Amino acid sequence: MTGPEVLDFAREAIWLMLAMAAPIMLVGLAVGVTIALFQALTQVQEMTLVFVPKIIAIFIALLLFLPLMGGLMAGFMAMIFDRIANP
Repeated sequence: MTGPEVLDFAREAIWLMLAMAAPIMLVGLAVGVTIALFQALTQVQEMTLVFVPKIIAIFIALLLFLPLMGGLMAGFMAMIFDRIANP
């Protein structure tokens, strides 16, 4: 395996990580901004108010996006196995 092939694997792995994490992170961001806006509008400054809705939203997002994440990972592993089998 040459240096450019290793860098190609690393680049693909980074893009895969971003594609798998982005939906979950965007859901957490949206819920956090919504709750922060609610707190700013109502002047409720409870620090623990953010955690429970964000945890629930991220858990639901994980359940929804898990098939997509599994498919992305399976495609990446198939690409790796093809490159190992056919150098």
